Order: sequence, then structure tokens, then C-alpha cells
Amino acid sequence: MHNEPYLLTPGPLTTSLSVKQAMLRDWGSWDGDFNQITADICQDLLTLANARQTHVCVPLQGSGTYVVEAVFATLLGNNSKTLVLMNGAYGQRAAALLQRMGKPYVTLDKGDYLPPLPQEVDDLLRQDPQITHVVVIHCETSSGILNPVESIAAVVAAHGRELIIDSMSAFGALPVDATELPFTALVSSANKCLEGVPGFGFALIRESALQSCEGQSASLSLDLYDQWRYMQKTGQWRFTPPTHVVAAFHQALHEYQQEGGQPARLQRYSRNRDRLVAGMRALGFRTLLEDTWLSPIIITFLSPDDPAFSFMPFYQQMKARGFLIYPGKLTQVESFRLGCIGQLFDPQIDAVLDAVAESCSALGLTSLHPPRAVSL
Repeated sequence: MHNEPYLLTPGPLTTSLSVKQAMLRDWGSWDGDFNQITADICQDLLTLANARQTHVCVPLQGSGTYVVEAVFATLLGNNSKTLVLMNGAYGQRAAALLQRMGKPYVTLDKGDYLPPLPQEVDDLLRQDPQITHVVVIHCETSSGILNPVESIAAVVAAHGRELIIDSMSAFGALPVDATELPFTALVSSANKCLEGVPGFGFALIRESALQSCEGQSASLSLDLYDQWRYMQKTGQWRFTPPTHVVAAFHQALHEYQQEGGQPARLQRYSRNRDRLVAGMRALGFRTLLEDTWLSPIIITFLSPDDPAFSFMPFYQQMKARGFLIYPGKLTQVESFRLGCIGQLFDPQIDAVLDAVAESCSALGLTSLHPPRAVSL
């Protein structure tokens, strides 16, 4: 299996051999056995969020961004106004989607790595009663920061507004309980913390909110109301589903439960983070964020202030040693990222740290310190 490199990314990620093998069978997209797989997946995802009494699960072909756009198209009516909490590329993407769709919105832009604070959200909602929805990124993987979703959700609920959570890179590892975390919609995808492969995403939507959305989407293929109703009526996807990907995800969910579910997955990812951070700091690297804000999903490291360091040569050195790493997405400083999720355990983390040390030596680096202190 591991003639292939390990992926130190926030998804796609390294999957188990048995998840890969689940894609070796062809499925009929209208067949009852395949429809049962889809139904089981939806119920498992609702159970994971303790949302079976209040929400429905609507899967959709495509990447996670497709589902975010579909949620906006379906839930945001003509009289909506959305507050987007931005502190990285995915908050910016949410705003770009709304702009392209002609949906009214305002932003709270915190730059590259500062979290949106509940008091700031409270102030904005008090100042603008026309805001109907708030969008927050659960884990902003541009920097690796874990945003304070729970306290933001409490503020949004207190104002009687609707919350949309982009939990793309967090759901499955971070706890979500719909009875305690008030959200209208939560979006994630198959190829993140649940360790499936890319090809579809899903939205958990409060049923009472979705029921009033018939005909609201200007897009046929991204209409989650129609997708939900069609699945209710027939058990089938409206259009050709990614059958092999769905089967792989079904296997991934089985392995997720075997591992111990969300608590065990979070424990393993947190251990990966802690060992990566300790090892990289021992080598002389610095994290962008202080420990309080480090997520167990992906970590941003500041690039060394050494003329011998450039990301692509470093990337190629790491690839030659069996690891694919992620470039930085910050605008203010040079950086790179190492993911903690996927089929990574202690032996892989040890090997990553050895590969970083060897790559630095091969590049002739003499200083691993960043050009200036930038941390949160």
C-alpha cells in the first residue's frame, strides 16, 4: 500500500487499504442495495451529530464547496442578508460565492489568523437587524485555527438568527451535538476527518428550515430541497451518484466506529498534532499560532529566514521521502502546512519528523527561525 506517499493535507488524505478496496465493486445507482447504503450513511451522519430528531442529511455530488454553494442557494431567500465571519481562504470563498450568486452579505474580516470573537458577532447583530444568517468556518485550514464555534452559535441563537457552519475539515473529529450547538445547516465532505475519498459532500439541515425552501434555488443541480424530497420519495440520488465513493465512505464510517468514533478520532489527531508540533519546534521551526489556537487538523509553520529555503524544493525533498505536504495560504508571511488527519499514527509522525530533518540538511539550511515573530 505504501509505495504511495502519505498525504499531510486537510483532505484528500491517506485512507485505509480497506476503504480503497471498497471501490473495487461496481454498483447500480438505482439498485436497492446501493440505496440502502445511502440511507445508512445519512442516518449515521445524523447520529454522529445527535441530530436525528431535528435535522435531515442531504448528500450531494461534488466537492465540499459544491455543498456550501448548494446550502446558500437553497436556504438563502430574496430577503436574506448574511454575515460571513472570515479569517482565511474559506471564509473568503463563502463571501465570493454569495457575491457571485447576488445574495446580500456583510463580512467580519479578521485577516489571516485571528478568530472572530463572540462579542464582535454580538455587536454586529445588534447593529444590523436585517442580518438573517451567519456563516462561520469551524476549522479555518488556511492557518489551522479552530474557531470558537460554540460561543458564536450561542450569540447567533440569542439574536434569533440562523447559523450555517462550514465544518468541512472538522466534522467527525470535533464534537458536534445539535441539541447543544444550535445550527440551521452544517456542511462537510467525505474526504476529511471521516477518512473517505473525494467525490461528494453533505449538509445536515434543520428540517423545519428546509421545508420552506421549495423552488428557492436558482440552480437545478444544487437544489438541496429537491435532492431531499427526491431521496425521500425514491431512496435514490436525483442524478448519477459517485457510487464507488459512496461505497468507500460507507466502509470508512464502519472503520470510524471501530476506532471508537469521534472521541477516539479526536484523540489520535490531537496526539498527531502534539507530537508534530513538539518535534518541529525541537528542530527549530515555529508555529504561526500559539498552542491555545492550534487545531488537531492542520498546523501552519512559518518558513525559515534562510535564502536556501523555498517551498517547492522543500516539498520535493519531502515527497522523495514519502510525504506530500501543503503550501501556506497566508498573505502576510511565508509558511507551509502539515496535516494531522487521515491514516497517520505514531510511526508515520516519527517518519515525518525524520524526513523534515533530512530535507533541511539536503537543502543546506543553516537557520530554521522565521523572519519575524508572528503568532497568535
